[in-house]
Amino acid sequence: MNETVREWVATAEADYATAARERAVENDPNNDVICFLCQQCVEKLMKAVLVRHSVAFPRTHDLVELHRLLATVAPKWSWDESELQGLSLGAVDYRYPGESADSADAAEAFAICTRAKESLLKLLE
Repeated sequence: MNETVREWVATAEADYATAARERAVENDPNNDVICFLCQQCVEKLMKAVLVRHSVAFPRTHDLVELHRLLATVAPKWSWDESELQGLSLGAVDYRYPGESADSADAAEAFAICTRAKESLLKLLE
């Protein structure tokens, strides 16, 4: 794994660790931030795989778009696009007034992120 890929993975792991710490907060965890960090973790790991394969990618937070780009280098890797769309809400919608994540949204985002992270890391082995 080259240094750039390692940096992408390290920042993704840091996002995941911070989301896990926030989920452990007993009183009033910031569910919006948990969802945001889960989306960021998956986005960065997808981009790490693309970097490893020397695939240029657009400046985007759209996990579905990145998923489709990943298919060009990891055709056997696939993810439920409705789950990716749900995670993508964390990148924008929950970061601004008008929409908020609740504890169920945060739990679902964290579960999807955990599974996706494990799967994406296998592509980097």
